[in-house]
Amino acid sequence: MKPALERNRIVHGDSLKLTAQLPDESVDLIVCDGPYGVTRHPWDQIPNIQKYNLDLIRRFAPKLKKGGALYLFGKPNCIDFIDYRPYLNLKSRIVWYQPSRLSQGRISYTNNYDIICYFIKGDRPRRYNLDAIRVPQLVELEHRLRCEQVPSVQSGKFGGTKFNEKGKNPGDVWGDIKQLTYKSKELARRDALNTIQKPEKLMERIVLASSDEGDLVYDPFAGVGTCPLVCQRLGRDFIAVEINAEYVELGNERLKAWRHSRLRAS
Repeated sequence: MKPALERNRIVHGDSLKLTAQLPDESVDLIVCDGPYGVTRHPWDQIPNIQKYNLDLIRRFAPKLKKGGALYLFGKPNCIDFIDYRPYLNLKSRIVWYQPSRLSQGRISYTNNYDIICYFIKGDRPRRYNLDAIRVPQLVELEHRLRCEQVPSVQSGKFGGTKFNEKGKNPGDVWGDIKQLTYKSKELARRDALNTIQKPEKLMERIVLASSDEGDLVYDPFAGVGTCPLVCQRLGRDFIAVEINAEYVELGNERLKAWRHSRLRAS
């Protein structure tokens, strides 16, 4: 019996096959934290990560609603030398900066960041909830006041750069969200550290920015269920697929545990 996609539960299966079950133009947001093509794990053995990611983009684009967003994780070259433009519009290459990495390059500079490619379908995003993701405005008061006296800021096209008490746009370099460590309370399994499990705060920023309550989020490489867990907590529906049966069970247990904690609290 072939696995079938269902809402709000992680399904065991191959997302490259199951994505076809999604109706076209049915998804608001896709969070794709799949293979990077750089480790020795069997699931990461991708001969050409650029061609692989282009194939993912081809598969995902029809499933997004107009203005829907795709966030694709990878290394700095993950979409180099491929033409994604017929399918989606690349708005930003977000740098997730991780200065605490222990690896030390011996013949070159150590890579201290991952890339999160932010695509949308069309010219304008369906959702971009800036107020939900603002970060502290760490600017000296004197410098801020001097900048706001510039005419183009006071009454021109840069008026939106004025100080906002709610904070500022996080920009395209995210250094405020740290990697998980072996001591992180949210770490689901030690073997999921770094290669599988991303911080909940990272997924929260993406989900909050590019979806609203009741929207549908697709996670084709669910891992231990962090993105589905964040969606459940934030009131988004999700469809999630994971090829590792142990991770599917663990992810669904995390979802179940959160629901039970809510019931106990009410």
